[in-house]
Amino acid sequence: METSSHDILMIGGGGAGLRAAIAIAEAMPGADIAMVSKVYPMRSHTVSAEGGAAGVAGDDDTIDEQCYDTVSGSDWLGDQDAIEYFCNEIPKELLRLEHWGCPWSRQPDGRVAVRPFGGMKKMRTWFAADKTGFHMLHTLFQTSLKYTSILRYDEHFVTRLLTDDGAVRGVVAIELRTGRIRAIMAKAVIICTGGLGRIFPFTTNANICTGDGMALAYRAGAPLKDMEMVQYHPTGLPFTGILITEAARAEGGWLLNKDNYRFLQDYDLGKPTPTPVLRSMELGPRDRVSQAIFGEFEKGRAFHGPYGDYVHLDLRHLGEHKIETRLPMVRELCLKYENIDPVREPIPVRPVQHYMMGGVHTDINGATPLKGLYAAGEAACVSINGANRLGSNSLGELLVFGARAGRHAVEYIGNGAPNGNLSHLLAQAADEEHRLETDYLKKSGGTERIATLREEMQKTMERGCGIYRERASLVESANKLIELKERFANILIDDHSRTFNTNLTQALELGFMLDVAETIVHSALNREESRGAHQRRDFPKRDDQRFLCHSLASRSAEGPPRIEYLPVVITRWPPGERIYGRDH
Repeated sequence: METSSHDILMIGGGGAGLRAAIAIAEAMPGADIAMVSKVYPMRSHTVSAEGGAAGVAGDDDTIDEQCYDTVSGSDWLGDQDAIEYFCNEIPKELLRLEHWGCPWSRQPDGRVAVRPFGGMKKMRTWFAADKTGFHMLHTLFQTSLKYTSILRYDEHFVTRLLTDDGAVRGVVAIELRTGRIRAIMAKAVIICTGGLGRIFPFTTNANICTGDGMALAYRAGAPLKDMEMVQYHPTGLPFTGILITEAARAEGGWLLNKDNYRFLQDYDLGKPTPTPVLRSMELGPRDRVSQAIFGEFEKGRAFHGPYGDYVHLDLRHLGEHKIETRLPMVRELCLKYENIDPVREPIPVRPVQHYMMGGVHTDINGATPLKGLYAAGEAACVSINGANRLGSNSLGELLVFGARAGRHAVEYIGNGAPNGNLSHLLAQAADEEHRLETDYLKKSGGTERIATLREEMQKTMERGCGIYRERASLVESANKLIELKERFANILIDDHSRTFNTNLTQALELGFMLDVAETIVHSALNREESRGAHQRRDFPKRDDQRFLCHSLASRSAEGPPRIEYLPVVITRWPPGERIYGRDH
């Protein structure tokens, strides 16, 4: 087995991983930095983000207002110390990207343009048309290239964290091009692997978003936090799940039911208002807009299609010029994937899984309970998002906490990170190599198809952990996942080659997804209240007495994950009512 050693290693080459690597290179010139990524960095899922990144930019806005919007939007499950730090740092990060070359859209006077986003009372979302993630990722990647100390292991799939005496000291990874298995040692590891949307059947996430980093940390002994908090985006295309950005509603798009009626006025989102930022009821927070659309489904006021019910997102009144200049990617996606032109036709949309508020449990520095292991971006739960992420906070989060995790990893190794027992680490790596060879690459027999198990898992998660949950369906999902994990041991591997063995990759991803899916179901089963994205029909009220706390799911030697609770950090804003769409 090939081995190599570095100072700090990132798992994931998207926005959080690149920002962490740059921060490390700046804080520790000459550091030996490694980045292991399942895909070439420019194919990371950050590239798909469309709407923008929120940061105070105008004289009519303040840090405190963004803090309150984020705290309220989180349904008071966000840690307020982390939120305050985030809101103070994000304008600096966005300006830094400007200096690195990110082409933010401009106002006529040359200042950076901002747009409104759901759940925010002021316009503070910086954007680059509707390709913000694309331009941010390009900017970060190009900036990273000037640091020769950053070594990339592109198209390497990490299968295990290596630990010694409670500290993470490296990884085992497969080079997808050759099938070669490598042990890559490091004094600190930062998980930046993004989300897990492929656990669900309808998702805006790319095929690579399979919860790998969360599962790696979970298997190594780090808890996963607030995993029941699964965000549905209100507007995905019904068949593909492709995202139609919230920017479409920020620019003035309307949501209409089959009666051509703006139905959101019937829900707890307020009436249309002349206030410039809240001029549209469509700019409610994502959890409530998704719940309202689901309400239209249940009332029989939606359209019916081959891939389920849907409503319309109407942009026609915006005009071709505005759509082409502010929402060009929306038009391109509709033309390519639905064969409709939003200039002339409404867009069919439905809620689809979009984001994980939960993730690897970290403190405000990105550190996990395992020494030497950090996490940032969607893979982590710091937590600024609580029970519901406000749109355009995720791109900012990966910048702020990617940089912070990188700087604190430098501090960790500077304070004398343990070297670890090399023979112990190599023995673990050899065990992992044997597992990969025996259970997958050289496995014979097996009857269970990966695609079949994956589809059953996705349907199970949609039924049990969709927009609305209740005890009976959650228990059913928990039992089904036990069955699927038992059947997974008997999967059929058709491809025993080593070069780009996608059969092997999909099998490993499915194993990760089943582990993480179990934490979602059991965290949801134990939280007997409704808060943000977690809506229990059998417990419809928010319960601050019992559940103003984070869920922590830890792996058990046998049986389901162990669920414990951690208090939410409250600094300045005590829990209150979430109010949208009217002056308050």
